Amino acid sequence: MRLYFYLIAVVVAIAIGVQLRSRVSYQDGTGISQAVELTQENPLARFPTNTLELRNFTWLELRDRLKNGFTRVIIPTGGIEQNGPFVILGKHDLIVQTVSLKLAAELGKTIVAPTISFVPEGTISPPSMHMIYPGTISLSDKTFQALLEDTIMSLAAGGFREIIVLGDSGPSQVVMDKVAQLLDRTPRVKRARVIFVPEFYDYASIRQLLLDRGIRETPENFHEELAFSLQLLAIDPSALRFNERITAGYPMLGGVDLNDREKLTQIGKDIISKRVADTSAAIIARLIE
Repeated sequence: MRLYFYLIAVVVAIAIGVQLRSRVSYQDGTGISQAVELTQENPLARFPTNTLELRNFTWLELRDRLKNGFTRVIIPTGGIEQNGPFVILGKHDLIVQTVSLKLAAELGKTIVAPTISFVPEGTISPPSMHMIYPGTISLSDKTFQALLEDTIMSLAAGGFREIIVLGDSGPSQVVMDKVAQLLDRTPRVKRARVIFVPEFYDYASIRQLLLDRGIRETPENFHEELAFSLQLLAIDPSALRFNERITAGYPMLGGVDLNDREKLTQIGKDIISKRVADTSAAIIARLIE
């Protein structure tokens, strides 16, 4: 009789253990408790990383950074589009990523999420706007909104409390504003702040900066202007094929001679610094609202 009750007890204990284990273990069959997994020590804690880019952290490094107050994240949006005969398709991505990293350093305790490259660039069928040209990748407003919402909610689920959305392409501004208003401080983002920063795309003030420096640009008959290309010149001259266009005999852009490289590179750096300062001030103002 004792053996009988002993066997019953063993069976019940096993059943309870299996049930509990099924609740805390990964579905992939590893059998590792999520509770244990999420609280484990970082084996590389004594080798801290200096990166601010989300994609370059291990999840343990990011978890510990969040615990140390790095709960603000920037979501940069760029674009893959035609930019005339000299500038790379990823112009907006390169600019927005570079400026966002400088902005994160300026703000402090801020991480930069991977750049969202795919934004509205025109209808796909029939093709319109930039979609007329090969290489452009476009999303509908609806798809871009869904992508942005899921990205924001994912970051909020991971522990970020202030989520900053900004972009370097004109057609995406309205959707970013809409999504931020839709999600800000709602249960969908665990009451996190979601802030869209239109000041980042204030190219009117950048064009005024150029005028203040004595640069009066005449429009080209292709999709390139100094407000963008001087930033590229400061970041990576190969992105506007600087050496190649000079060698090929195309030194002029908007009536400005690109051979004055040192002066124009400094103006490009000044544009970037202005964007960082203006955007940082706008973010801080919104966070205290």
